[in-house]
Amino acid sequence: MAVYNLGSINADLFYRVPHLLAPGETLASTEHSKGLGGKGANMSVAIARAAARAVHIGAVGPDGRWAIDLLMEYGVDTRNIVQIDTPTGHAVIMVDTGGENAILLFPGANRAVTETHIASALEAATEADTFLFQNETSNQADGARLASERGLRVVYAAAPFDGDAVKAVLPLLDMLVMNQIEADQLGAAMNKPLHDLPVRDIIVTLGGAGCRWINTDLGADRHFPAIPVTPVDTTGAGDTFTGFLVAGLDRGLPMEQAISLGQQAGAIMVTRYGTADVIPDLKDLQDARFG
Repeated sequence: MAVYNLGSINADLFYRVPHLLAPGETLASTEHSKGLGGKGANMSVAIARAAARAVHIGAVGPDGRWAIDLLMEYGVDTRNIVQIDTPTGHAVIMVDTGGENAILLFPGANRAVTETHIASALEAATEADTFLFQNETSNQADGARLASERGLRVVYAAAPFDGDAVKAVLPLLDMLVMNQIEADQLGAAMNKPLHDLPVRDIIVTLGGAGCRWINTDLGADRHFPAIPVTPVDTTGAGDTFTGFLVAGLDRGLPMEQAISLGQQAGAIMVTRYGTADVIPDLKDLQDARFG
């Protein structure tokens, strides 16, 4: 089994600031660092560190070889990452003293992934595998269609939120993962409650309030309380949760256990500064002794 992840790859430029910038404000940062990021790369690393096989489908520019090397070092199958002429994507991330962030994205090579590239990557996939995608690359709908046609479980992390993009893929999905803001935006865009969407499993993350699991087949709506921790940086926590959740399902865990795995990983992640480079592994979860 494997998780084929159509996802972004970014250079994350971090700036620690006393507070998030207001319009027109100039502010000196107190710290600066660079690391591997992008929602896709974060999820691939999380999947690999949760002991599942992560196959990343994506693109970098001539300046992006370092990102491929890091992903490989972190246990991700990088054979379906192509190098093209468009510059590698990057993100400017401000993190304030309370752990909240503001992020400015340059998509770069992430928006140059082609349907042909995705189709080639999925040639080895089977019905036992999972296809995961987000909204930071091109051709997400084509990827979802190709994966669905091959019988893969199709999982969509609908961020950054785009109502039209979600509508285009809803009929193809087996699982939808969103935060509360995105869920509210989707409900408004569709003009219907989440329970009426044509997706079997819907996961809504609630930050410090935990998460919800809605199963539309059963009409069930369950709440999972959060693990209490003191956050220092929330960047990448949702990606970490999703990666561990999907990895758990790929390894055959029931939904409740996969959600628990994701929550434990996310709880550790918010106590660390950074993104892909600091995503926890299963030993970290074991050492944390949650519950």
